[in-house]
Amino acid sequence: MASRFDSLIQRTIPAFRNKRMTLGTSSVGFVPTMGALHEGHLSLVREAREKNDIVVSSIFVNPTQFGPSEDFDKYPQQLQEDARMLEELGVDIIFAPNKDEMYTDNHTTKVMPEIFETTAEGKSRPGFFTGVSTVVTKLLNVVQPTNAYFGQKDAVQCCVIRRIVEDLNIPTNVVIMPTVRESDGLAMSSRNAYLTPEERMIAPVVFKSLLAGEQAWLDNDKQASADEIVAEVQKVLNQEPMVNEVQYVSVDSNINMLPIDSVGPEGCCLSLALKCGEVRLIDNIVFGAT
Repeated sequence: MASRFDSLIQRTIPAFRNKRMTLGTSSVGFVPTMGALHEGHLSLVREAREKNDIVVSSIFVNPTQFGPSEDFDKYPQQLQEDARMLEELGVDIIFAPNKDEMYTDNHTTKVMPEIFETTAEGKSRPGFFTGVSTVVTKLLNVVQPTNAYFGQKDAVQCCVIRRIVEDLNIPTNVVIMPTVRESDGLAMSSRNAYLTPEERMIAPVVFKSLLAGEQAWLDNDKQASADEIVAEVQKVLNQEPMVNEVQYVSVDSNINMLPIDSVGPEGCCLSLALKCGEVRLIDNIVFGAT
């Protein structure tokens, strides 16, 4: 069935490249997504629209970054609604390939940022960063943007992407934008749609716990051990019985996201992952110098 968005959405790499050529050689802002768009994504698109002549967004639910027991099969997909929102914000092209377009039968190459598999998020999701790194590299090669926009909520992912771009000499500027939050502090995420009304009510405890960790650092003249910070985070989380699995609370370097034992005025990235009911939530805050 024909859609009013057919001219906006390009499904194959050759079709995308042909469309891209018709728009000239001006600056290109790129916002890669997995769809199910929310205000966090849209804030990236607005920034791209303001700073670039051409704006491209991709919608691709990448199977290689999902583990066997994760939610690939039920990940929300709403291409027509996403296209409507992107069109309203002035996106010039939407690249929306399927799995076979991105990973042909003979596809064997992977981008493996091995050091990041040792981070707290990497240990909790084996293979995740290889999947992310491979698909982002492929998308940057297809789109060849001047600037690419990502949200700080996925802190390690942002660090990984910057590393890939530098290591592989990809001529793209990586722009990291602040996490967009609901009015009660919950970081916006497509997975928030999985939360029951009861779970949604208590989900802001994630951000509240991170702020408690930061406060422990502030209260001691910006000096604290990682253990002291983690203990304050855990103290808040332990007060909420619907938090049934804390996968990690991690105190990491702002520079490379590797664990540190103590935090001085230079600050750190404090991150966590947990399950609220059956829904996995992640969040982080960066404090101190970055």
